[in-house]
Amino acid sequence: MVQKYQSPVRVYKHPFELVMAAYEKRFPACPLIPVFLGSEILQEYRSEDGSVHIVERSCKLNVDAPRLLKKIAGVEFIFFIQKNSLNWKERTLQIEACNETFSSRVLVHETCSYSVHPENEEWTCFEQSASLDIKSFFGFESTVEKIAMKQYTANIKRGKEVIEYYLSELISQGITHIPRWTPGSATIRKDVSSRKGGVGMLAESDGLNHDADKLEADYIERYLGQLTPLQESCLVQLRQWLQETHKGKIPKDEHILRFLRARDFNMEKAREMLCQSLTWRKQHQVDDILQSWSAPAVLQEYYAGGWHYHDKDGRPLYILRLGQMDTKGLVKAVGEEAMLRHVLSINEEGQKRCEESTHRFARPIWSWTCLVDLEGLNMRHLWRPGVKTLLRIIEVVEANYPETLGKLLIVRAPRVFPVLWTLVSPFINENTRKKFLIYSSNNGPGPGGLLDYLEKEVIPDFLGGECVCSIPEGGLVPKSHYQREMPETPDHLRLWSESIYNSACVFKGAPHEIVIQILECESVITWDFDIIRGDIHFSIFHSRRAPETNHRNTVQTPVFPEASNNVQLIDKNWILGVDYSRVEPPLVCREGESIQGSHVTRWPGLYILQWKMRNPYSCTSTSIVSVDDVLASLQGSSHRCKLLYYYEVLASKDFRGSMTSLESCSGFSQLSGITSSSGLSQSSSVLSR
Repeated sequence: MVQKYQSPVRVYKHPFELVMAAYEKRFPACPLIPVFLGSEILQEYRSEDGSVHIVERSCKLNVDAPRLLKKIAGVEFIFFIQKNSLNWKERTLQIEACNETFSSRVLVHETCSYSVHPENEEWTCFEQSASLDIKSFFGFESTVEKIAMKQYTANIKRGKEVIEYYLSELISQGITHIPRWTPGSATIRKDVSSRKGGVGMLAESDGLNHDADKLEADYIERYLGQLTPLQESCLVQLRQWLQETHKGKIPKDEHILRFLRARDFNMEKAREMLCQSLTWRKQHQVDDILQSWSAPAVLQEYYAGGWHYHDKDGRPLYILRLGQMDTKGLVKAVGEEAMLRHVLSINEEGQKRCEESTHRFARPIWSWTCLVDLEGLNMRHLWRPGVKTLLRIIEVVEANYPETLGKLLIVRAPRVFPVLWTLVSPFINENTRKKFLIYSSNNGPGPGGLLDYLEKEVIPDFLGGECVCSIPEGGLVPKSHYQREMPETPDHLRLWSESIYNSACVFKGAPHEIVIQILECESVITWDFDIIRGDIHFSIFHSRRAPETNHRNTVQTPVFPEASNNVQLIDKNWILGVDYSRVEPPLVCREGESIQGSHVTRWPGLYILQWKMRNPYSCTSTSIVSVDDVLASLQGSSHRCKLLYYYEVLASKDFRGSMTSLESCSGFSQLSGITSSSGLSQSSSVLSR
């Protein structure tokens, strides 16, 4: 594999002629570059007017390699051919170098260039690139590659220091200006260019900028942080590749750098990850989300999170009171799509705030800190659809916003937290997990706690600080906010391929039914549904026949367009007890109730979940109609009912004793054995009003 290196543009704030004088002072030998042992001029050319001077040298290098490897190779030193083309008129120096030793086994090629800064003719720029191709080397190809890259990157840094050293030496001698070349000044540079010696190949580095959109080393250090030469090279190469191949908006440099960091500066892996993210952003129009997205009123009131000043390192601080947030109610109120878009808008805002902090604090800030307060976290938060929603959000954020999290401070972690952490941590990148700091309820605002990362003045009052925090307090979402209809999003813009919850209508004579195929007995059917309107009977049947889906046209009227969500599976000609059998007695579900439960299947086959409009006069166990039933029938809709539902099938081994099941982990049937009493099964269902 060919290894490539591309430097950023390095800028010397000195004229080209002065930089060239510093460059020539390194010859014929330079004690500041121990690897360079000397050189010999092979060819030299000078134009008549003295504006062009070309020198070809043989450079002798002492590569720091194991003695055994040198003995096997049969060489002590390595020779490179270097060609320097200096043009005083154009004020450029082009350097080309390639290895002479082992040229049939190893190919090293380097180009360097000095030129005048395009925006300031009193500054000089330097840029270099190199490639390494090891075809064969006595079975030590991998070792030679590592040695070569280590040697090269070390000399890149050293080369920059050497130029700066000789510039300082010239200035200390009172040489701060050297006249530019003019016609007739053929000998003006003779004292500089007639010296013997030279180097450039493995010991060079400093600043060039032919194009305005090239990265400068000073810019990288100021806005992106300290990078090694190879890390700089990866950034420059990936950015250049995007400019040449990507059709559309080029991401910002700090965004490209995040993907490189996420893949440990592996160019191929980072490029693949970044390209997938750019495609995703374009498909779902994420670039415009801060302008196009407006959080629903429910999220603005009950999503307990918001931005709050900065941490001690200047990172933007986001506070999330997860323990006070009704994730279940929010998902049912706005849907998974809106929840995900809201989280994405937070991440986009975070990137924007990082840029602002970089300018405000005059140092690179490319990540933010998240403070998560878990007071109030309980089993309600381990509700299975909610956990699935959280895992999906983590998956999207990890893939498209890597390395944006600087620290995650978890405070007031309750005893149930280890269960949630066990569920979530496998889906979080290892580098991200290392940034998690978890504090118990007794180790928050004091020394060794939040004060290590936050100034005392910004610690929120609810954590024992003095700062009033204006983020929403969360709380239970009223069921009146639950969606009557799931919002429709164009398919090409949908971030969530399949909604966790489905909505359905139930009409008189037209129940809503779904069929589930069970392959193994003792599998567990779990469900969670909310009655939005009307009263319903919920039943479970086992079918001996394969039902046919039937959307009843009789109920599809303009008055009730939602009827298209109504599906019937049990044919009118089927006989209960012959074609299908009831495995649980009907459960009465009233308007406003939330139902969670489970059923352990006794046989393989087809199971049908049925929601049927309840007739209070025909479903009572006695001949006397209750007052509640009469009132419910008068207040409720006489034509239709509405529900939101979720269901899932789990293997018994996955469900038994698992904290990842639905909130109740109970239902119509008991896990300890096959259902033996329908009365017991029904009484163990979980209802909430």
